Amino acid sequence: EIKQFEEAIKQYDEALKIDANYAEVYFNKGIALFELARETEAILLTGQALSINPNIAEAWANRGRLFFKIRDYENAITHFSKALSLNGDLEGIEGDLLHAKMMVSSWLGFHNALEEIISKIHSGKNVIHPFALSALIDDGSLCRRCAEISISESNLVHSTTLPISRYPKKKKISIGYFSANFHNHAIGYLMAELFELHDKNKFKIIGFSFGPTQNDETRQRISKEFDQFLEVGNMSDIEILQLSRDLKIDIAIDLIGFTEALRSKVFNYRVAPIQVNYLGYPGTMGANFYDYIIADKTIIPDKLQHYYSEKIAYLPNCYQINDSKRMISQKKIEKHELGLPNNGFIFASFSNNYKILPKIFDAWARILLKVEDSVLWLLADNSLAKDNLCKEVSSRGINPKRLIFAERIGLSDHLARHKQADLFLDTFPYNAHTTASDALWTGSPIISLQGNSFASRVSSSLLNAVGLPDLITSSLEEYENLAIKLANNPDMLRIIRQRLESNRLTYPLFNTSLTTRHLESLYTKMYERYHDNLQADHISGL
Repeated sequence: EIKQFEEAIKQYDEALKIDANYAEVYFNKGIALFELARETEAILLTGQALSINPNIAEAWANRGRLFFKIRDYENAITHFSKALSLNGDLEGIEGDLLHAKMMVSSWLGFHNALEEIISKIHSGKNVIHPFALSALIDDGSLCRRCAEISISESNLVHSTTLPISRYPKKKKISIGYFSANFHNHAIGYLMAELFELHDKNKFKIIGFSFGPTQNDETRQRISKEFDQFLEVGNMSDIEILQLSRDLKIDIAIDLIGFTEALRSKVFNYRVAPIQVNYLGYPGTMGANFYDYIIADKTIIPDKLQHYYSEKIAYLPNCYQINDSKRMISQKKIEKHELGLPNNGFIFASFSNNYKILPKIFDAWARILLKVEDSVLWLLADNSLAKDNLCKEVSSRGINPKRLIFAERIGLSDHLARHKQADLFLDTFPYNAHTTASDALWTGSPIISLQGNSFASRVSSSLLNAVGLPDLITSSLEEYENLAIKLANNPDMLRIIRQRLESNRLTYPLFNTSLTTRHLESLYTKMYERYHDNLQADHISGL
């Protein structure tokens, strides 16, 4: 619990000398080994625990989570299913199982499973992780309820918040950025230039990295821009708290939220007088210890503010910071090298497989049926997903050869291959986020379907900020019709592509300097309100 994994392993070994058949000890030792990146040993030890006692539902569930983390989704599904059969009331297990199935596009029983999860959330049960839910429903109210339940079940309640003294007002505002993604990761890619452009005369910026420790090009670029860059991944929550308070951080920016590296206890203890939820997780944290969430009026219009426990800090254009230095490879990539046909229309959607729901896939199938000689270019996240998606499209009367799968490659080459797509089809309810800005940066228009949740309004925000609001739709029928219309009208599509190319460097979306100044304006307003003894409230960074 306090991140002393080596010492924990020593204690587990002592316990096993006393009782060599203590299943829980094998299992907990496996968890500690996994935290030390010794995945193979961890999997073996947790398996040994289950061989001693195969009836521990929690052990099946937790071993399933280990398999999930190493992207072995087939074994994860097997273990989650077994855990569910042993204990149908085990916290989070139904959500874990459904999310793992979505990772491989296995949709058998999808609707019944989702209805059961929704019903249990309404009953106040901790049945699914908020991040997984955000990809399944377009319901801001239910997303908030799920977040509140998750925070409550994690014992993050008012009483554990440790009082923080008021720091004297300073010339430079200290901003602490907390993330596990200061490396080659979507968040790292988006934020790199922000750290370069921060006004160092007005702001002192400190990076708190929860790991993993990397030395890739993004880490090298990012780390040198901070006044201090701290590796805190192996520190306990209390140690991080003390470090942050020793450094007198004024505003703590949580770039993780309800994603894999969740460390909300750190914020519950209150590492800074002002705490902000930004960019990492597209939704509310459902907690009283986050003062603000950074958004824009497209993401959270006034009528949707009640879906958020935080006050809204509005950026004037788009909430998403971008990197205007993102390099697009100059390598000449031919269609045949990518498995694409030389002729015909190429629809693309490079979102992760868990974002592809049966309903949006139905729409894509109908679009393919109505656009002759078209193909759909998708991300090949794993072989099971490829096989399942081919079966799904075949069951809808379409030759599976019309699905083309793109392997994961380096960012600059990936951006270069984007140019071979004619039109990007967004996912719903969890839109493409960084993937959408990648497409727009490379000149590929996006058709998006806008909903009511944060995750379902991101592409709309991007399109508004690049001057293409006519590509935002409000119904599945409108979405399909627009895709078919543009695919069958090359002159119309060419005009849109020309607009995008013209707007790309003149509209706010990729104007990183402008967004940085607006973010700094928000930080300053938060800071001034705090020192004026005012409670957090909705603010705008103009």
